[in-house]
Order: sequence, then structure tokens, then C-alpha cells
Amino acid sequence: MEKMLDTVVIGGGAMGSAAAWALSRRGRQVTLVEQFGPGHKIGASHGATRNLNPGYHRPEYVAMLAEGLSLWDELEQDSGEKLLARTGIVNHGPDPRLPDVANALNQAGIRAEFLSPAVAGERWRGIRFDQQVLHMPDGGQLNPEAALPAFQRLAVARGAEMRYHTKVVELKVMDDGVRLTLESGSGTEVVNAAQVVVTAGGWTEKLLAGAWGSTQLRIPTLRVTQEQPAHFRVADEGARWPGFNHMPGTGAEYKGWYSPVYGMQTPGEGVKAGWHGVGPVVDPDRRSFQPEPVQLAALQDYARAWLPGVDADSFEAISCTYTTTPDEDFILDRIGPVVIGAGFSGHGFKFTPVVGRILADLATGTRPAPEIFRASR
Repeated sequence: MEKMLDTVVIGGGAMGSAAAWALSRRGRQVTLVEQFGPGHKIGASHGATRNLNPGYHRPEYVAMLAEGLSLWDELEQDSGEKLLARTGIVNHGPDPRLPDVANALNQAGIRAEFLSPAVAGERWRGIRFDQQVLHMPDGGQLNPEAALPAFQRLAVARGAEMRYHTKVVELKVMDDGVRLTLESGSGTEVVNAAQVVVTAGGWTEKLLAGAWGSTQLRIPTLRVTQEQPAHFRVADEGARWPGFNHMPGTGAEYKGWYSPVYGMQTPGEGVKAGWHGVGPVVDPDRRSFQPEPVQLAALQDYARAWLPGVDADSFEAISCTYTTTPDEDFILDRIGPVVIGAGFSGHGFKFTPVVGRILADLATGTRPAPEIFRASR
């Protein structure tokens, strides 16, 4: 006999875990299905550090930042886990948006101050600073390896069910909900759900293909890339490390850059640095996990020029995925019985508990997401 469930969350990464947490807080029956095991490294949510970079000026994101800072504090209290190290974030380089960012953050009660490159260099000597420096002390590093289990434990404590190693091989939208065909170690199973929340990262388009039969679902194109940052060994043991983002200009010293550079210190692993969203396009089921050598060499050149506190020749390569929309804004929307959370474009993790709240709003019909996240935009 086919089972009938209330809400099935598909994908147990950051956003799916947060959606299960937020829905369970509202007393909803939640079943989360994840095709891999807990803590796997095949998607986008593994690793011990992500920057909480407050460097936004658009009102939708600034509001989410303010809410997120509060929710991360609440999650730490409820879970007993340390999830955010407030090292501060410094954004620097010839970025014309930085004054707008500073004004928007200060108006929202999120601290932001400009420092000269000389002052910043004295404070954080592991980094060579470029032209203008915006210091945001409320930012820092989040820990996905602690956060995802915290979301899930709190959800389970409120009755949510977690099903690992369970793959959705078919999703069909029906007149009365959604029919899911699941595969696990115990075989194939068909279940019906009143609604589903799809937080499947790089697998989103595969999962939704054919869900509405011959009708083609229209959402922004999702580009899945294999991103290849690296942890560089710390050479200056006395240096302090904020999170950082470095915007390039047009001069000769930026030749060979692929994109802006982001980075942070991961305790015990070194200083992470990486290009943003420019890795090779991949099928998430057929990844090499090997760094693209030309991009990696360019990243080493960046470290030699701009990170005097590291050894650019001593590093460990990292592999993760980005799922990016054309405008780099998220997809947070509901289409019939299907709620979609996708396209976090390499800057979503800081908003994880807010995204969970928004997805819960969509699933319960409480309120829509901001217009910029609509699938039909």
C-alpha cells in the first residue's frame, strides 16, 4: 500500500536541514530524504568553514542578514553548539559598491567601517590590502559540519524523520499532491505526499525534469560547477585572520584573475582561498573532484601576491559544487505542491536558517518569498 505523508523535504544539505527544522518548529510532519549519508562531501554543504559575509546593500538581502544573525544565535543556544566565530569580514579592492554596502548595513544596525589599507595591514598582517577596506565586525565563519547536524537534531526532537541513503528516482505532480518513487537499500518504495520541498542542490533540474508530465517547468537555468578552492598552510603563526573578499580592478596586477577571491582561516587546516563561481561545469553524478590545474596555479599566484601570511606552495585542494542562477539570486518559490529552494550561487550558506524559514512559509502558505526569488522572474 502506498504511504501518504504530509511534507517531504528532498535533500539533506544545508537548506533541506533548515527547512526540516523550520517546519518541525511549526508542528508539521516532516520526512527528509537524502540520497547520500550524513556528512557526505559530494555536494555543497560540507567542510568546517563558510564566510558569513555581510557585504550586501540590496534591501532583501540586508533584511535576511539581520534575521540570520539573530537566528544563528538562537540556533547556537538551542543546540548547544558553537556555530559562528565572529572574526569579522573585510572586503577590499576597487569595488564601487562598498560605500552603498556600508550605508545599508549601518542603517540596519549591522556594523561596517572603512579602514585604510595601512591600518588594516597592521591589524591583519597576513593579507595585503587593496585601495579601500570595508571592515564588518559582525561577520565571521560558520561551521557547516556542526550546523547541519544541529538543524537535524532539533528537527528530529520535534518529530521529523531523517531517511539517509534514500534517493528520489521519480517525482510526479498529481491532482492531490506528489507521488515519489524512492530507492534505498531495502528496495523501491512509492509514497505520496501532500507537498514536497525540493532542496536538491546540483540535482534540482534532474529531479524536476518531467515532474509535470509534458509541461515544461520554467525556472531560471541552473549552472552546476565544480569549485576548487584550496587550504594554504599558514606561514605567519602570529597573524590574525578575518574572513575576506577581494574584488579585482582592471590594472595589470589583476591579470590572470578569474573572478573575485574569497577566503578565511579554517582552524587546523590553513587559510582557505578560492575563485568564485568559475569552476568547470559538471554533472553532479560524474565529477572528477580533481582541481583544474590552470585555475589552481592562478590561485597560487594570487596567494603569493596578496596573502603574505601563507605558503603558496603548501596547500590542500578542496572540491565542492555551486549551483548558480543567471542573476545569482536564489530560487525560493512554490509551484503547486512543490516548494523549490535552489540556485544559491555560492553565497547562500550564511542565510541558511532564513531560507529554512522562507521555505516553511511557502510550504505552510504563510507568506510568499520576496519577488527577486520568484521562479518566474
